[in-house]
Amino acid sequence: MLNAICRTAIVAVLIVVLASCGRAPMHSTAKTAESALDLITARAIEGHVSVLADDALTGREAGTEGYDKSAEYVAEQFAAMGLLAGGSDAWYQPVTLTEYRLDTDSATMVLHRDGKDTALAYRDDFGMGADAVRDSTSVRAEVVYVGYGVHAPELGYSDYDVVDVRGKVVAGFSGAPSSIEGSERAYYASSRTKRAEAVARGAVGLISLRSRKAEQRRPWDEAKKRFGRRSGKTWVSDDGRSAGYFPEIQGNAYTSMLVGEKLFGLSPLSYEQALDFAEANTPASAPLDVEVTLEQRSTHASVSSPNVIGMIRGTDPTLADEYVVYSAHLDHIGVAGDEEDNIYNGAYDNAMGVALMLETARALNAAPPRRSVLFIALTAEESGLLGSDFFVNNPTVPIDSIVANINLDMPLFLYPVADLVAFGSQHSSLHSAVEEAAAAEGFVFSPDPLPEENLFVRSDQYSFVRKGVPAVYLIPGFTSSNDDIDGEALFRDHIENHYHEPSDDLTRPVDWDSALRFARAHTRLGYIVANLGERPTWNEGDFFASRFAPRK
Repeated sequence: MLNAICRTAIVAVLIVVLASCGRAPMHSTAKTAESALDLITARAIEGHVSVLADDALTGREAGTEGYDKSAEYVAEQFAAMGLLAGGSDAWYQPVTLTEYRLDTDSATMVLHRDGKDTALAYRDDFGMGADAVRDSTSVRAEVVYVGYGVHAPELGYSDYDVVDVRGKVVAGFSGAPSSIEGSERAYYASSRTKRAEAVARGAVGLISLRSRKAEQRRPWDEAKKRFGRRSGKTWVSDDGRSAGYFPEIQGNAYTSMLVGEKLFGLSPLSYEQALDFAEANTPASAPLDVEVTLEQRSTHASVSSPNVIGMIRGTDPTLADEYVVYSAHLDHIGVAGDEEDNIYNGAYDNAMGVALMLETARALNAAPPRRSVLFIALTAEESGLLGSDFFVNNPTVPIDSIVANINLDMPLFLYPVADLVAFGSQHSSLHSAVEEAAAAEGFVFSPDPLPEENLFVRSDQYSFVRKGVPAVYLIPGFTSSNDDIDGEALFRDHIENHYHEPSDDLTRPVDWDSALRFARAHTRLGYIVANLGERPTWNEGDFFASRFAPRK
C-alpha cells in the first residue's frame, strides 16, 4: 500500500488533471440536448473511474480519509462543470454516523433443551452482529421457526398465521418464496421488512438459518472468514436517535447448517424438512422446543461522512421548483483482512456509477432541461442505504418537489452490451421514458435476470421509493451483442468472484463503447423526465404505491 503522503499527492494531481481536461463548456456552447450528449466521452468516464478506484483512496469507506478525498473529487468536478452547490454545507450534506463493532470474544450462543446446555463456537458454528446502540445485550427465549419470515396475505402467503412469537426468538431463511415475483418479492425478502414484521409480532431475537442455496453459493468455511471484518453503521438524527433501530430485538445470530440441525433437534419438523418446505414455497412454521441464549458486547464510535450534492436549475419558471434526482453511491468497503491486496477498490461498485453520473451532469448542465436536477454522490450505501435514507429524511429540497429518482449502482460493461434492465420502471409512468431513452441508443429491454438477488430494495433508489418517489435503477442486462461472448457467464462470474472483493479494481475489463452508450441513454432519460409537462405518476393499484405513495 502507498503511504499517506504519496496517496494524497496522487489524488491531488489526478483531481487537477481531470478537472482541467474534462471541463465542460458553459450553457451557451451547447444549445440542444443532442449536442450536449456529444460532450460525454468514454475517455472522461474512464478518467473518473481511474481516480475513484485508485489505491490512493483506500476503498472509499464512509467515515475515512479515503472517502473524504473521493467526496472532494466529486465536488471539484461539479464545480468545474458549473453546477450549483446543492448541499446543506455548500457541496456537502454531512451525515453523522454511529460505527459499531462486535467484541468477538463476547459473542455467545447457547442451546437449552431437556435440561442440557450446548454452547456453540463463534465463527465455527455461528456469526453475530453488533448492537447499534447498546454496549451489551443478553436474551434467553424459546425459538420458533418461521420459514422465510414473510407475511403477505394479499399474495396468499404467510409464515406467521399458525405461530405466536411474542417473547420468542424467530428463526428463518433469508429471501422470500419464489411464488412471489418481481419487486414484490424483493420487498418481502428485505431484512428491513422482515425485522419490522417480527417486532410487530413481539419477537425479541432473530436467527438466520443457512439455506442450501446459500451454502452452495459460499460454503460456511469460506463465509465464516468474513465474520467481524467490518463494522456496522447507522445514521443518527439531531436528537440522537439511531435510524432503523429496533430496541425490541435483544439478540441476533446466523448459523451454519450443522447448527440448523441442532436447533431443530428432535422436534416434529426436521431441518431437512424445513429446507424442503421452504424451497417448495410451503409455510411450515412451528415452535422448535428449544431455548437459546444470545449475548454480545459492542463498541461504538461517532464519525461523519458527507453526501455530495450538485444542482442544475431548470429553465421553466413553473417547473424549476420540481426536481429529478440522479443518485450513485460513492462509498465502498475500504480496507479489510491481512491479504497482500486488501483494498476493496470498488471499480465497478460504484466508481463506475459515479463516473457515469458525473458525465450525465456535464451534459445536462450544458443544455438544462425544464425541471431542476440534483446529482447526489451518496455515502454509506454499503452499510444499509444510509446516505440516501438520511437524504430523504433530511432533504435539501422539499421531498414532495422530487418527481423522480434515477439511480446507478454497479453497472457492468464486461462485454458489448445489447440490453438493459430497468428495476422499478414497471411501477410507474417512468417505464415509457426508459424505453424511449434506451431505444435511442440501440438497447432492448430484458426482465430482471437475477430475481434471487432482490436488487430493487438493495440500492439507493429504494430510499426514495419508501418516501413515495417513483424511481428506476438501470443496469446492463445479460445479452452480449457479440454472439461469441457469453454475457451471462461473465456477469455471474463477476457477482460470484469479484463483487465485494479486492479484485473489483482497475484490472477488470471494460467495454468502453457500451459504457458510453449507457451513459447517453442514462442522460436521455433525465432529459425526457425533466422536460415532461406532467410529473411521473405511480401506476394505478401498484404494490409500492399502495404502501408508500402520498395519499391524495
